[in-house]
Amino acid sequence: MQSVSREAHMVAMLAAFCMFFSMIEYLIPKPLPFMRLGLANLPILIALFLLSDRKILLLIFLKVLGQGLVNGTLFSYIFLFSAAGTLCSGTAMLLIFKAAGKRVSLIGICLAGALVSNMVQLVLARFFIFGRSAFIIGPPFLIIGTVSALILGFFAERFVEQSKWFALQRGERNG
Repeated sequence: MQSVSREAHMVAMLAAFCMFFSMIEYLIPKPLPFMRLGLANLPILIALFLLSDRKILLLIFLKVLGQGLVNGTLFSYIFLFSAAGTLCSGTAMLLIFKAAGKRVSLIGICLAGALVSNMVQLVLARFFIFGRSAFIIGPPFLIIGTVSALILGFFAERFVEQSKWFALQRGERNG
């Protein structure tokens, strides 16, 4: 019972961090309304080590819903783009983490997640908003996504290596 309670608290705390980073990200000007730097994915990257698969999927769902509520986009096309990108990206990161284990760093996992998210959003942009011209925004969109994923993945990698809090949480889960 204690591990269920601990995991529930961990999901709630990481979801709150997703919302915090989402608000920070919301303040950064964007060339396209659905373009994000991915800061709110940091708690998901950390959760890969701390939570069960089901709880990670719950965290991803809470991130999607929370971002829609916090950013005021819940009933807009922006929510569709964000939800599709996050759900596909989060699932891809989880699958890569489970399949590859330590053979792929958090930088690689974050890059894969960004690529999946960006590709899904470009496909949606092509069919729902811009038509064929959506691929004109593709290169800068993918470049920004790649650079931000490299930075975020690097930060996540350092956090996992150096954080005393993370080491304590991971020790409790494994112990």
